[in-house]
Amino acid sequence: MEKKGVKLAAQNRKARHDYFVEEQYEAGIELAGTEVKSIRAGTLNLKDSYCTVKDGELFLLGMHISPYEKGNIFNKDPVRPRRMLMHKREIRKLHALVKQDGYTLIPLSVYFKDAKVKIEVGLCKGKKNYDKRDSAAQRDAKREIDRAMKVR
Repeated sequence: MEKKGVKLAAQNRKARHDYFVEEQYEAGIELAGTEVKSIRAGTLNLKDSYCTVKDGELFLLGMHISPYEKGNIFNKDPVRPRRMLMHKREIRKLHALVKQDGYTLIPLSVYFKDAKVKIEVGLCKGKKNYDKRDSAAQRDAKREIDRAMKVR
């Protein structure tokens, strides 16, 4: 994701291990000023976070943004629900898909696109334990092949 004007702030690596990512969407997020400064400092955690649709709006739950050190009374609760910004038709489409069996919305990464904070949201289906083992075995095999190619 190294495009011009794009700076990665955080990734949810565990999401790709625990879920099959079917589709990916880009969404904005509603933040306070001190939260943006804290994200620029790299103090956010996407682990165990997920998205939900409530009253036709998309919310991000469980994302932890540490309070800004130089902030004051304007610091917000680190794990408060945050509203995400997407087109209404996209939210309706995602809500219909999430109501189906086994689908969930998981934030995959947070990045700056020019000066705006964006979130990459994945429409995901949960993996079983044997799926996780298969993907780990494939990853290890690929790593061995890469090592063998570098040696020559």
